[in-house]
Amino acid sequence: MKEPDYDVAVIGGGSGGYAAARTTANADLRTVVIEGGKEVGGLCILRGCMPTKALLYAAEVMHLASHPGAWGIQTQKAGFDFSQVMARKDAMIQEFADYRREQLTRGPFTFLRARASFIDPHTVALSTGETLTARHFVINTGSVVAPSPLPFLDEVGYLTSDDALVLTRLPKSLIILGGGSVGVEFAQFFARFQVKVTLIQRSTHVLHEFDTDATDTLEKVFRREGIAVFTNTKLLGATRNGGLKQVSFLHDAREVQVEAEEILFALGRVPNTDSLNLDKAGVGTDNRRIVTNEEMQTSARHIYAAGDCTSPFEIVHIAVQQGEIAGHNIADPEHPRRMDYRLMTSVVFTEPQIAVLALTEKKALLERIPYRAASYPFADHGKALIMEAKDGFVKLLANPATGEIIGGCCVGPAGGELIHEIIAAMYKRMTVHELAAMPHYHPTLAEIWTYPAETLALEIPPGGRST
Repeated sequence: MKEPDYDVAVIGGGSGGYAAARTTANADLRTVVIEGGKEVGGLCILRGCMPTKALLYAAEVMHLASHPGAWGIQTQKAGFDFSQVMARKDAMIQEFADYRREQLTRGPFTFLRARASFIDPHTVALSTGETLTARHFVINTGSVVAPSPLPFLDEVGYLTSDDALVLTRLPKSLIILGGGSVGVEFAQFFARFQVKVTLIQRSTHVLHEFDTDATDTLEKVFRREGIAVFTNTKLLGATRNGGLKQVSFLHDAREVQVEAEEILFALGRVPNTDSLNLDKAGVGTDNRRIVTNEEMQTSARHIYAAGDCTSPFEIVHIAVQQGEIAGHNIADPEHPRRMDYRLMTSVVFTEPQIAVLALTEKKALLERIPYRAASYPFADHGKALIMEAKDGFVKLLANPATGEIIGGCCVGPAGGELIHEIIAAMYKRMTVHELAAMPHYHPTLAEIWTYPAETLALEIPPGGRST
């Protein structure tokens, strides 16, 4: 091929794309970032991590202000201004997005605002009418809200997670379809701002990939806070009934009907790849998801991918790692790096928070991985009692032969923060014996990890097999 316009073209300026572009540009490769979205910033900043967590924190403050009596504090009834709640979120997101836009426009690469689609393996057509050639590509086009597979939902109308983030007023009542992380986070947010919430989940528990001890805890808290939770369901239909929307479903083999002012369809997102013409580039996909190897390389060896358009884990720090690895492997193919998902972590920002690291008991049993597990409840932990944060527990999974920590779970206060101690321990391949011996300050939430570690250390002899 003739000399291309660029050494590397990155399609998509989200977190993974920016990481890839920064990496290749710093390696002195001529790099261009092509961003075709209406807004610049990527999903995490615009419609994912940051706006949802800003709203969830506001809901937590509202909940604490509404229940001060446990600490002997007396206040007038707590109130809120929903427009101010959303305005604070919008201002924060604008600040984050402005910073990302500055990074892209002032970075050591060219930044173009256009949509791109492949004409051939080394050429893309831009929505501006121009074409662009590159020696290598990194695709980082993210994801979009999954379309509803249910025609009756299209007929009655529904909100998506994107819609929920730009509401100007709260509905009085809401039916949420889906009990994944998106569904449960929005359920608690709306409920804590006085919306009557009904959550309908197909499987026998919300967050069905997690262990049942974690999901049981969350469902108990939801019901205590007034959220109606239906699991083990099958949707039958949806209709309008005056000014309300009615959903009918099977629950434990009997038909149930619920009504609400609005429906939130919270069944996830799908890779944003339809408009790329990937077949013309020789890039293989699996149900819209770009297939890559551990080096983030697609079936077209000069084309890489990162982030939600390829990853089985739609998490921003994973997208950044994938982008960096893709960029490194383009710049230095003689010394390739590979993604390692051993420390894969999931955090759900409900209250209690749920953080799961690496192996769960459910997965261990399914894959016949030997393990020993021990847990300890926050209801018997000093600092948690001080905080009135009694729901949940921590749990460790260990190799029964060596005591090496192979999994962790925290359901409780600051779970997303506390799990990082176990991430650090697993990163260094620590054993439960080492964790049990490591000093922890008292009284802190973090010291709760020592209790399951001590239990497992007694069960698993150092260097020997557990009894």
